[in-house]
Amino acid sequence: MQVILRSFNLKLKHTFSISRESYDEQPTLIVELKDGDFSGFGEATSNPYYGITVKKMMDAILDIKTLIEATLNSTPEEFWKQMYPYLKHNMFALCALDLAYNDLYARKKGKKLYELWNYDVSNNPLTNYTIGIDSIDKMVSKMNELPWPIYKIKLGTKEDIKIVTELRNHTNAIFRIDANCGWTVDETIKNAIVLKELGVEFLEQPLKADDWNGHKEVFKKSVLPVIADESCQVESDVDKCYKHFHGINVKLVKCGGLTSARRMLTHAKKLKMKTMVGCMTESSVGISAIAHLLPLLDFVDMDGALLLSKDIATGITLKNGVTEYSGLNGTGVSLI
Repeated sequence: MQVILRSFNLKLKHTFSISRESYDEQPTLIVELKDGDFSGFGEATSNPYYGITVKKMMDAILDIKTLIEATLNSTPEEFWKQMYPYLKHNMFALCALDLAYNDLYARKKGKKLYELWNYDVSNNPLTNYTIGIDSIDKMVSKMNELPWPIYKIKLGTKEDIKIVTELRNHTNAIFRIDANCGWTVDETIKNAIVLKELGVEFLEQPLKADDWNGHKEVFKKSVLPVIADESCQVESDVDKCYKHFHGINVKLVKCGGLTSARRMLTHAKKLKMKTMVGCMTESSVGISAIAHLLPLLDFVDMDGALLLSKDIATGITLKNGVTEYSGLNGTGVSLI
């Protein structure tokens, strides 16, 4: 098996802002695992909040290139366990590898990934479309640019209620709110009351990741469900989030890929928690991988490729929130 690494800077349609940062392009790593006539593709984007760069991911993978290329006939679960000891300090790199290996494995079996897993995709949840923090006029403009059934609105400003109130004047769509650790306990509890009246479905990660006492208070008092994101990075975090959040938002890059994400989602379901997968502004390579998890999810945020001015791959397509799978096997990806 051959390892091929490619790096790209994904250009965004608009400056994307959340409570702690803004950016106009997203560096990303694409991993190709090639075995004879078959290739599998994986992706992980860089992220300053987690201290991850494309170079760090590439270096981590190149350090074990010989081990990866010597892997034969392992299942994706076996492959993940083989790679984890070497990449446990760089789960983003493990994610890119895991996605590529799952894609390759399913292609060699002649099946789409969801078919290999025996998942029923007939009742998939709709994906939201994200509106980043901006002036109110520009946020309204971004929303009107792409009419959509569900919007995820990034907040964490001094005008949060004013923003949502104005956006509500322009659409009947469902709203989801993501404050990216930007609120206090009191703000969250008070804002939830107003936001529920404005048609908000849930709040995502309103408090700082490690404020567990705060999470517990919000969990008990919020009139809206609260979903963990920054507080739920890896498998062991699911139990930590139980009875502190109503659900979890799993990010493939943070947990090490599809293999570990499936375990996290299955465990959360056993705990009667809501399940969600989010994206990190990936191209269609990473987004198409997420699409195969849809049958396990209550909610999904997989709009990353829609935010790009130019994609680097084809794969799944999204129309009015509905996922249409590629005709290709595996994750259905092809680099452009």
